Amino acid sequence: MFIWSSSPSIDKWVLDRDAVDRLRLLFRKVSTDFESPLTEMHGEDHHVHRVVRYPPLVAISKLVNSLKGASSRMLQQERPDLARRYWRGVLSSPSNFAARCGGAPGQPSSYVEQQEKPR
Repeated sequence: MFIWSSSPSIDKWVLDRDAVDRLRLLFRKVSTDFESPLTEMHGEDHHVHRVVRYPPLVAISKLVNSLKGASSRMLQQERPDLARRYWRGVLSSPSNFAARCGGAPGQPSSYVEQQEKPR
């Protein structure tokens, strides 16, 4: 099974290209810990999209919350320069979108790949 997950930032222009690249590595690490490899990830300056292959035994909400929480904490520690762009010390909003995509991630992957990269 695949899930497609989107997480908006609290405000626009929080992420730069280096932050998105670092988040990709952090998401890869966290998803590997869940035995749920990251298959696609692209981001813009105000949100990221992920496609993750996950075992049905893992609750989607737990995986998405761990991806957001752990990556946010690590990015804040590594990139204190981004802190001034956070709202109340938070990198991303508490909202997110996650959906099961079945066995073929074609359409979500195409959408994820089309996301603009931050400057």
